[in-house]
Amino acid sequence: MPILDASDYKPPLVFRNGNLNTIFPFLFRKSTKPNYKRSRFETSDGDFIDLDLLQNNKNRLAIICHGLEGNSNSQYMQNSAAFLFSNDWDVLCINFRSCSGEMNRKLKMYHSGFTSDVHEVVSSYQETYPEISLIGFSLGGNVILKYISDGIFTLPKSLKSVVTMSVPVDLSKSARKISSRSNWVYDKRFRVSLEQKIREKHKKFPAEVNLEHLRKIKTLRDFDDYYTGPLHGFDGAEDYYSKCNSKQFLENISLSTLLITAIDDPFLSPESHPFSVAANNNNFYFLAPKFGGHVGFTTFGTNYYWNENKTLQFINNPDLFSANHKHITHRL
Repeated sequence: MPILDASDYKPPLVFRNGNLNTIFPFLFRKSTKPNYKRSRFETSDGDFIDLDLLQNNKNRLAIICHGLEGNSNSQYMQNSAAFLFSNDWDVLCINFRSCSGEMNRKLKMYHSGFTSDVHEVVSSYQETYPEISLIGFSLGGNVILKYISDGIFTLPKSLKSVVTMSVPVDLSKSARKISSRSNWVYDKRFRVSLEQKIREKHKKFPAEVNLEHLRKIKTLRDFDDYYTGPLHGFDGAEDYYSKCNSKQFLENISLSTLLITAIDDPFLSPESHPFSVAANNNNFYFLAPKFGGHVGFTTFGTNYYWNENKTLQFINNPDLFSANHKHITHRL
């Protein structure tokens, strides 16, 4: 029953607030800027994604995926990459389509269930690295969890472990939560960025991208209903959520996987706390501290945060990580 004790995350009292713990790193954390080497990866459908690599000829590679409208320069990506690289991992950061600073070629961009690019990247490195770990934040975490559990792709044998953080495994409930009145600041920030991309897409695909819908959008869920869903072949937001949420597939996970999600995450509803799956799948570990916010986990007195240390410990040795953490039960 790999529900793990997360009581060792004890932030100062003021940071026992999900919103503050979410906002503080975004605004005030100093990033350790990695010296990325960028390369362009041509996808099988004629598009591209940009990859940022930290390489020191190690035999193991950590591949990191960002959250909604993030990229390899997001503070959580930079700090995680720098930390893992300094601890004997080569690191590759994936910038999803449209997220690297240059718009991608095709009509499709990226979304919570767009797994094919991750599969192509991992597969391309499997001969170079006998050990690969996947790490994903928020939306990127859902992409990874779906990839390893939905059965669409045969996973490369070199893929050994997965760590994800603050993941909306129930997309529908999480979309409603982030679009609630209390979260309007977050919702607005994401929509402004996404709507700018839609205007850019319209210039390339005027017949396929209708800007008239922008006037109807009041929430992030509206954006998914009018754009994310239809542009990627779904019948609106709910069809997109129902087909792309990773929660429905988690019971199928067959390699060592850790999910870290704070109970006070302001973006996620309780449906994204999969205690029951962890209780019944010996490959799926769930670490659920009471505090931490969304991709927050603010930690003082050290250069790196609590969740980053947990990530390193897990991918270094999942079995030892499990042995060193008390297994607990949860009232389901």
